[in-house]
Amino acid sequence: MQQYEIVIVLTPLLSEDIAKEAIAKYSKVLTDGGAEIVQEDNWGLRKLAYPIQKKTTGYYHLTEFKAPGELINKLEVELRRDERVLRFLTIALDKHAVAYNDKKRSGAFNKKPAAKLEEAN
Repeated sequence: MQQYEIVIVLTPLLSEDIAKEAIAKYSKVLTDGGAEIVQEDNWGLRKLAYPIQKKTTGYYHLTEFKAPGELINKLEVELRRDERVLRFLTIALDKHAVAYNDKKRSGAFNKKPAAKLEEAN
């Protein structure tokens, strides 16, 4: 199975509960299709780089998962049909991106080097 990452931008007119419900719907589509969700990250309400449908903010949600390729088409059709979704982007991760995400999850990038830590004290 290939590993993927999808970022979904939902309309800002939704309440937090409805936004979480929409994300849960797409997570269910993934798991019902045989995908394994590796990580989910809710980025919350953020400003868009440019207006989309006269909206300047949106709820961002990132999901990293392993799935068969046929499932991606089904998921993207569901996303296109939903009026709550402003934009989405699905990316197939290569081995370097998978390794980077594993390091990021383990917190390797948040650690300070020992030399700088000593200077701070």
